[in-house]
Formats: sequence, C-alpha cells, structure tokens
Amino acid sequence: MKVDFHFHLEEGPYSTGWLQRTARALENVHRGSGRLDRSSHSLEWIGQLTELLRERVERGCFSPEWLAYYFELGKERGIGHFGMVDHLYRFTEFRPYYEKHMILNESPLGRMQQYWLDRVCVTSIEPFIQAVRKAQQDGYPVSLGVEADYFPGGEEELGELLSRYELDYVIGSVHFLDGWGFDNPETQHLFAEKDLPALYNQLFETVKGAAASGLFDMIAHLDNLKVFNYRPDESVLLPMYEDAAAALKKADVATELNTGLAYRYPVKEACPSPAFLQVLQRHGVPITLSSDSHFPDDIGTMLDDAAALLDRAGYTEIVYFKEGRRMTTPLKD
Repeated sequence: MKVDFHFHLEEGPYSTGWLQRTARALENVHRGSGRLDRSSHSLEWIGQLTELLRERVERGCFSPEWLAYYFELGKERGIGHFGMVDHLYRFTEFRPYYEKHMILNESPLGRMQQYWLDRVCVTSIEPFIQAVRKAQQDGYPVSLGVEADYFPGGEEELGELLSRYELDYVIGSVHFLDGWGFDNPETQHLFAEKDLPALYNQLFETVKGAAASGLFDMIAHLDNLKVFNYRPDESVLLPMYEDAAAALKKADVATELNTGLAYRYPVKEACPSPAFLQVLQRHGVPITLSSDSHFPDDIGTMLDDAAALLDRAGYTEIVYFKEGRRMTTPLKD
C-alpha cells in the first residue's frame, strides 16, 4: 500500500506568489471537472478560476472541499492511507513556545523572523483538528498529526502543550538551530558564515535529542540542512549518519523518505540522501513515505521514485500511524 504521511493544508506568509500558487493548484485539481472552461486562458476561464480562488480564500484551508482535493487526487495516484499534519507554528496556542526559542530580537534576522511568525501564526489548532476528524468520519483513510519543531530544552513545555490534544501521531522536526530558521530562503545567506561540518554536527545532535525526548512518533526530513546545497563532502557526514540512526533505533522512533526537497528546493534531493538511507536501513530504523506537499496537486509527488530508493536500500516494508499505533505494510504490494 502506498502512503503519504506528511503533507500540509496551508502556510503563509500570504503574498501574490501564494495567490498564484493557490490558483495553479485549483487549476490543476479542476482540470476537466466542468468548473473551468475548456478553453484555457480565455476571459471566461480566468473569470471561473478567479471565482474558485475567491471561494478558497473565503472558506479557508479547513473546508471539506479543500481537504477532499488531497484525498481524491491522492486516491488517483494510488495512495491508500494519508497522514495530514500542519506546522505547530501556524497555531496561536503554540506561539509562546516559538517566541521563547526563536531569534525575534532587533537584529536583521530577528526582525525578519518576527515578520514571518506574525504572518504564519494566524489560526487556532481547533478547526484543523475538527476538519481532519470530520474527514475520518466521512470515510477518508486519514490520520491526524502535527509537525512539531524540536528545541533543545523545550521538551517539558512542548510535551505539556501536545498533551492537550488527541492526535494519531506527532512528527518531530528540526527547522531551527540556535533560533535561526535555516530553511527560510531569506536567511540562506547566513550559511556562508558557518563552519559546515560543525553546523551539521549540531543538526544531528539536535535530531538525537528529539529522538530521545519521547515526544515524537517519527522524525521528519533528517538532513534538511542541505536545503540550499550548503553541505560538506558526504564522507564527513557518514559518522554523523551512523550516530543519528543508532539514536533513532534505540528510541524506536521512525523517520521518513521525504520528497519535498527534491521537487521544491534547490538541492533537488529527497531527505535522507541515498547514503543516509542505507545507514538507516542497516540500523533497522522504521520508515514511511512523505511528499511534504503544501498544495493538493503535489500530493504523492515522486513517491514512486522514493519507493524505488527504499527498495534499493534494502527496505521491504514501510510504516504508517493509525489511532496512535504504528502499523507496517509491505513496500511492494
């Protein structure tokens, strides 16, 4: 059974680029549906697309219609079970947690990250939970999760926050090092100032802490620090891969083969790298498949390629989560 266990409904900041990408998603999901004129780029067509975009903005990303696009397209692409998450930094209940651990001072980085947080942290978690639970009641094979950023020293606070909600699984991720959001394109210039082997060692030490925390069912995109192609020779990283894989195995925490960086970012490589994937397999770390889609037309992107990578690395099964339990399914049907 093919699964896609890490994808999102929406993320700001809200810009003309966001509108354009949302319009393109609507164009793709409605192609041939009858809601768009067959004559693309006609005046009638753009009027219909504008109406679809207006409906999407007014109804929001938690509407049954928006969720259904993911499920219906995913089903067409062979996905048998879905794992829907959103980033905790989107939800106002978790804003103090991020404010405590991010750089939000008067430095250029701090001002930029404050601007970003103000524009992505815009909703309560409650409508997200209600929307996914309603989709489950409607018969969609979807599990409810969140993607939670791990900050060393923030374990107790994060654990208390997460305990307030009934979730099917929790993804742990590392997007920040010393309060710097390293995968934000507007901050990528800071890589040039860094000692890359030391930076990667810090990343994997943080990953090991996340695995040992007991907070997470799986850790996302283990080597996403490579997002903008700043990385040392992989021979330098191999011992770090070994340590991280051993930590995941010891904690019995799963990971994912995440294709998001391969189709959305400059590095053009999935997480983890093929060499890292082989290390994880040798250590027996459970793994799932994820597109990291942020729009419905990207659901399942490159998952067949990802499954082939898992096969070459020696994996024979993948995992998914349902009602708080980790399940396994054969990699090949």
